[in-house]
Amino acid sequence: MRPIPAALQAHLDGDATTVCHAWRVTRHDGIVLGFTEHDHGLAFDGTAFLAASGFSASVSEQEAGLPASTSEVAGGFSSDAIAEEDLALGRYDGARVEVFLVNWAAPEQYMLLKVQEIGEVTRDAGGFRAELRSFASRLNQPQGRIYGRRCDATLGDARCGIDLSRLQFRAEGIVVSAPDASRLVLAGVGPVADGFFRFGVLAFIDGEYRGQRADIEAQAVVDGMMEITLWLPLDRAPLPGDRVALTGGCDKSFATCRAKFSNHLNFRGFPHMPGADFAYTYADGETVHDGSPLFK
Repeated sequence: MRPIPAALQAHLDGDATTVCHAWRVTRHDGIVLGFTEHDHGLAFDGTAFLAASGFSASVSEQEAGLPASTSEVAGGFSSDAIAEEDLALGRYDGARVEVFLVNWAAPEQYMLLKVQEIGEVTRDAGGFRAELRSFASRLNQPQGRIYGRRCDATLGDARCGIDLSRLQFRAEGIVVSAPDASRLVLAGVGPVADGFFRFGVLAFIDGEYRGQRADIEAQAVVDGMMEITLWLPLDRAPLPGDRVALTGGCDKSFATCRAKFSNHLNFRGFPHMPGADFAYTYADGETVHDGSPLFK
């Protein structure tokens, strides 16, 4: 059971209360912001909680044990609080949220109700609505390895062993145009093999999206320039002249690991695993069943 500070408990035991909710958001870049549903700003626990943000919370329920509970918070965009472009650029994705109950008449009387993280965020008509997930929701995420033909390592991580900082896996280019939010035409990339950057990563070196990364779905040559198609569209097209860095991708197959990266000794999949079609086959006069590997 969560203890309630004595001063706040005495206030809650009274005939009338002056309490409200407050939220402290800690982003991954270290920026800390405070918000409250009260009509005046509050300050406690070393944080200033803004009232101009128009925050309000939905009803939430608490259960014993480790339920993956969720709640919701809504608010309006404000230059002094949350900017629409910050949400669009993902700067609040997975941010830590501390929820407080505070006596607005005496802000030194407060208690921490729960700690959550920001999940799905939706934007509409100058406002936003953010899902707050308990940390127990992480227990619903798959853990451990998956038994499959393809590699389950991330290209460039310790299990993979490939050094993606090597020049042979990287290239830089300049945005010439953006036909739409998911396609970029680049100049200056240089000649590369077809599909080399497919499943790779595009990172913005400068411009509005500086520091942001996007997954590459496909590449193609158009009028002597490289056209990159992204898996997910950007919130808006980048400006011509923005520089980007491209990193080669991997489709997780054994053949690609061997031919493209010469890294087959570190392959983290099971290429010899028979498929579902093989499990239902039967011996006949045309199929060879001599125990030899199915994949070479």
